[in-house]
Amino acid sequence: MGGYAGNAGVFLIQTVFGLYILAVMLRLILQVARADFYNPVSQFLVKVTNPPLVPMRRVIPGIMGIDVAAVVLMLILKTIEIFLITLMSGVSLSILGLFVFAIADLLELLLNVFFFTILIQVIMSWVNPGGHNPAIALLYGINEPLLSRARRLIPPISGFDLSPIVVMIALQLLSILLIAPIKDLARVVAGT
Repeated sequence: MGGYAGNAGVFLIQTVFGLYILAVMLRLILQVARADFYNPVSQFLVKVTNPPLVPMRRVIPGIMGIDVAAVVLMLILKTIEIFLITLMSGVSLSILGLFVFAIADLLELLLNVFFFTILIQVIMSWVNPGGHNPAIALLYGINEPLLSRARRLIPPISGFDLSPIVVMIALQLLSILLIAPIKDLARVVAGT
């Protein structure tokens, strides 16, 4: 399927799957970071992601505080998304290739979530310092575990907190050194 209809189909698939996978990932990150689950944004994520996760948790238990059912759900959804897109594009990938691409895309999404939430947190600290917003409170809950580690390496200098810059650079390096090789491996495995 080519042309405008094919592009529209790919866009719809990427949008619908991408938004739901993002919701599941944010819920998982919030659980791991032990963020406030009474926050309205957290409650929204819980209600949106509960329908598939509740039955999956009966079969797939959590391990060391990580919701393995959420990880499995994201892998399944991302694999289906990539399969549908390749099917529409007329490209065929092996199951292993689809799975490796799915892992790479999910890791890339995870790094992007942290990168952009830190960027938003920094911008909001300039625009509305000290302001209270439920979404901003969650950003602090998500990012504080990473930022506090960076602050131990580089404490604030003359009142300037450089930890966001350090973490954002580290996230970009991880993307280059981890995700790119996994995507190359996926191409080799898939035979493309």
